[in-house]
Parts: sequence; C-alpha cells; structure tokens
Amino acid sequence: MTRWNTSHIPDQTGRSAVVTGANSGIGYVTARELARRGARVVLACRNESRGHTALARLRSEVPAAKAEFRQLDLADLKSVRAFAAGLDDFDGERLDLLINNAGVMALPERRTADGFEMQFGTNHLGHFALTGLLLPKLLGTPGARVVTVSSGFHALANVKLSDLNSERGYHRWIAYGRSKSANLLFSHELSRRLARAGSQVLAVAAHPGYADTNLQTAGVRMEGRTRTERAVTLLNRVVAQPAESGALPTLCAATAPHMKPDAFLGPRGALRGGPASSFRAPWTTDDATGERLWAASEELTGVTYEFGGVRAEG
Repeated sequence: MTRWNTSHIPDQTGRSAVVTGANSGIGYVTARELARRGARVVLACRNESRGHTALARLRSEVPAAKAEFRQLDLADLKSVRAFAAGLDDFDGERLDLLINNAGVMALPERRTADGFEMQFGTNHLGHFALTGLLLPKLLGTPGARVVTVSSGFHALANVKLSDLNSERGYHRWIAYGRSKSANLLFSHELSRRLARAGSQVLAVAAHPGYADTNLQTAGVRMEGRTRTERAVTLLNRVVAQPAESGALPTLCAATAPHMKPDAFLGPRGALRGGPASSFRAPWTTDDATGERLWAASEELTGVTYEFGGVRAEG
C-alpha cells in the first residue's frame, strides 16, 4: 500500500455508503471521494444546517455526485434508531459501506441523552447500535465492509469494564483513549463474530494520524479556553497533515482489494504519511475483553446483533 492515494480507489458505481460525521474533516473527504468514484453516499450528521452545507459543497465539487444528507445524533439512541429505520428506503436492501467516522475528543465531562459518558457514548455505543441496526443490509450485500475510525490515542488507556461511563472519576484524555480502544475492540469482536457466522462482511478499522480538523478544538471551545484554542489551531497548521491526507487510511480500508479482516490502518509515519498497517495496543485484540465489552454494549444500547437470523456469540 506504499503511496496509496485516491487514484487507487476502485470504481464504486452501483455501491452505497453511509458516512457518519461527514459534514467536515476526514468524514467529509471520505464521503466526497466515494461519491467521486460513483458511490451513492449518505452524509449522516448531527447538525442539520452543517449537514446541508456540506452536501451543497460536495455537489459543487462533484457535480455528478449521488449524495444526500440525513440527520443522525450518535449521542441519542432514539436518533440512531430513527436514522436506521429511515434508511429502509435507501438503495433497497443494499449497503456496501458503513463508515463509523464521527466522534468527539477530550471534551469536558458531559452525558449523552441516554446518560452515558459523552465520549464513550458517542464514539463507541452510538456506532455499536448503528452497526447492529444496519447489519441486515450489510449481510445482504456481497463485499460489504464496516470501517470504524479509531485513533492512535487509543494507546492511552484500555476500556475499564467496571466503570465504562467514568462514574468513578473523569479525565478527558483517558476517557477519549478508552473510547478509541473500545472502537478497536468492537471492530475485532465484530470481525470474529462475522467469521463465526460464515459471513463475508469485512470489519476493519483506521485512524487518520494527526489531521487538521475541528476535532482538536471542540473541547476547549466548549469551555471558552480561547488561548488554548488558538494554540491548538496554530499547532494544527504547523504539525498536522490536511484532512485530505488524514482520510486516506479510511478510504483505503473501505475500498482497497484484498483487505484482511480486523486490519487497522493509519499513516505510515504514525502521525503523517500514506496508509499502512498501524500499531495497535495488545488489549485491542483481547478476545475476552472484546466479548465482555460486546455484552455490556448490547445491554446498554438494547441492540442485539442477528447474523442471518442467528445470534453469533463470542
């Protein structure tokens, strides 16, 4: 995958994709490039105004794009269920790509609509529920893939199964690391269960390295920390790679032929560079932890996975 870029994306004509958090950053670039190659794309975004603005921008950059906006708030399970139910009219029973991209990072302590710690609830539980609800479409589509976007910061912390919602003490960066480890454990366990069920759906993960997006400034902006926001913005300009480059691992994971199950791609240079196999902490491939996180996630979200009518246990 040396020097892999968007010119390597195979023709996506006839394929369909859902990209969460597609209104900006790597999510927007991912949606745009899939649409440019012919895929029909849903921009699944929380903010309606920003979603429509992103859709208009995409259509201006790719005039022939088959794209649409649909509202999705991953921090509200009612919204997740409504989005999945509303997708019944999208491309029939087909869904080739589910890109679990949306996320929040290092926020001050907040709770989701359902009472979950915001980073764990949005980054992991929202996507866990969404994937489970859309699984029938994925299982019915030959060559379908689920790409979950994690982060190199997953190495900060493993999930704490005894305190998934950080009720015994909150540290924004540890909570973020735990949520990103949860993303990788989810992808690993999903891959295992798909294999047990004999499914050809591919579950893989990616991370953008250090990409210049609004993700880094959202938390400090919420707290009104103007000086810190300015410093982070300057650091992004000097050190980070553009979102165009940060999206490449996701696009590669979603479209490159011969991708292995449970692969994890990131920039070759950890923070920057073309897509390559990425370091992952050993706890993110621990089967026992993956099974326990899966069981807890089903209980917390109320979403159970049916693999062709049969629940695939760990």
